[in-house]
Amino acid sequence: QVQLVESGGGLVQPGGSLRVSCAASGFTFSSYYMNWFRQAPGKEREFVASISYRSGTTNYADSVKGRFTISRDNAENTVYLQMNSLKPEDTAVYYCAARYRGSSRDVGAMDYWGKGTLVTVSS
Repeated sequence: QVQLVESGGGLVQPGGSLRVSCAASGFTFSSYYMNWFRQAPGKEREFVASISYRSGTTNYADSVKGRFTISRDNAENTVYLQMNSLKPEDTAVYYCAARYRGSSRDVGAMDYWGKGTLVTVSS
């Protein structure tokens, strides 16, 4: 049974940092591109970051480039998103997603999804 379980969300002040994690099980983690998406209230789900199978390639949305860092640990079947210099507009539910057939920023192209973790940036 495939599972992606996000954790680490919470309330953080503007300018602060937070790291969210996603633990994977039920599939060959190292064979999948891993991705983070987010969905703010009243908005569509959007791509945030992706990382290739062995961490050689990362991609970021322009809105988070230079502030967020995606990483993965294939031994632990876990993908991380380190978020620095957080802004109120980063408030959203953050989802991890897995894709077998390489890189994509398309929500509809993901094979597996987690249920999300809420990040709130507010003073």
